[in-house]
Amino acid sequence: MKIYKVGLPFIGMSSLMLLMSPLANAAEMSNMDHGSMDMSGMDMSGMDMSDMDHSSMDMSGNMSDMDHSGMDMSGDMSDMDHSGMDMSGDMSDMDHSGMDMSGDMSDMDHSGMDMSGDMSGMDHSGMDMSGMDHGSMDMSGMQGGEAPADARSPDYSNGVPYGRFGKPVMMGSLPLWGVSVDDLGYQFDDDQINYEFDTWYGTDSNRVTLRSEGSIQTKDDKEIDSLTSLSYWKPLSIFWNGEAGVAYDTENDKSAVMAGIAGTAPYFIETDARAYLYTDGQVRLDLGAEYEWRLDQHWVVIPEVELTAFSKDDTDNHITKGFNEFGADVRLTYEMLSRQLAPYVGISYETALGNARDLRRQEDEAVDSSSVTAGVKFWF
Repeated sequence: MKIYKVGLPFIGMSSLMLLMSPLANAAEMSNMDHGSMDMSGMDMSGMDMSDMDHSSMDMSGNMSDMDHSGMDMSGDMSDMDHSGMDMSGDMSDMDHSGMDMSGDMSDMDHSGMDMSGDMSGMDHSGMDMSGMDHGSMDMSGMQGGEAPADARSPDYSNGVPYGRFGKPVMMGSLPLWGVSVDDLGYQFDDDQINYEFDTWYGTDSNRVTLRSEGSIQTKDDKEIDSLTSLSYWKPLSIFWNGEAGVAYDTENDKSAVMAGIAGTAPYFIETDARAYLYTDGQVRLDLGAEYEWRLDQHWVVIPEVELTAFSKDDTDNHITKGFNEFGADVRLTYEMLSRQLAPYVGISYETALGNARDLRRQEDEAVDSSSVTAGVKFWF
């Protein structure tokens, strides 16, 4: 048997080449063209891709099992070109949770990158992409984002015509009208008819209101005492409305300027306060409060109180300075016809206050009076 001896120079050269081969492979991969590279089953956990060209990289295959958790992209990737990168394949299960992209990626070009594939299950929770420019990326296959400017028309019609009825209008912006007769009844003991009504025209924000209240004597000279006002109505808050206008009082045959406030006080008490400035300088103040105590869907008990005061004496019209008169009544109503019509029966009471009591006694007039009343209230 022959034994061949190998010289030491040959062994040394072989060892040196083995040691340098990994370095040569690493250097060669930094300038590799991945244009036709299939990475569907590759493990990229330790790859350095700082100088790689991805411009023609085809990732359209099935990359659902690719693991990028240890991928180091912390180097300078400012010149990486992804313009022709095709990522239309199935990447639903790709895991990027541990991917380090903290390097300089400010100049990376993703303008032509196609990401229309299924990426619904990709995990990017740990990726740092704060320096990347995605200005021209095509992300048409991904959910979210802003809708285009012309996605919806300003009137929400989406180009569909309104038809023969025209464009709809909100109910609150339409001018409407209404009539409310709060009291139209007969007082048996005083032998007179009492009435109170108001009618209006306008919207929920602005209205013109005509209001009148008074009494009509049914015996002797059939005298009519009424206070009528024409005013502008406007909401002041959620529960309160303001009024301002002119008025005329037939009892003293004088006109006046009127201002008032009406609304709902706590515990659903309907409250109103109106002040009248007459042409002779007299000021009249009317205060009122009303509550509806509903027994069931039809029967309602309505107690009401009224108070009248004046700023100075006027003996010709039986008026004294201060509070002059207090009135109260209780009515039992039955609402019918969708609650638009409600007949009632009740009891009313009136009394003079302060110096007005002495003035009535001097003129042989009753200081107090009470009466059974019956009538109807309605609105339409």
